[in-house]
Amino acid sequence: MEELSENIVTLVDDEGNEVDFDLLMAFDYEKKRYIALLPMEQVEGVEEDEVILLEVAKENGEETYVPIENPVLLNEVFETFIELFEEQLDEEEAADEED
Repeated sequence: MEELSENIVTLVDDEGNEVDFDLLMAFDYEKKRYIALLPMEQVEGVEEDEVILLEVAKENGEETYVPIENPVLLNEVFETFIELFEEQLDEEEAADEED
């Protein structure tokens, strides 16, 4: 797991508009890489504080982000994200208590 807070990812929507996201976390599940993104502005069809999960794929040597189409896989990736995110929060709280 990598902590990548405050990293901005800019994606282009279906209409060609650029949308900025905060990269919350990059993590591995079942030998594939995924990212969790939080929109930095209102995005149509995405609720406030809703996390977007995408698979990281290599295409022509470059990273691309691919939607997770399989609902079962999406649920499994989401559950993994929640577990890792909670672990990260626990670690941060423990570090704050030590200070």
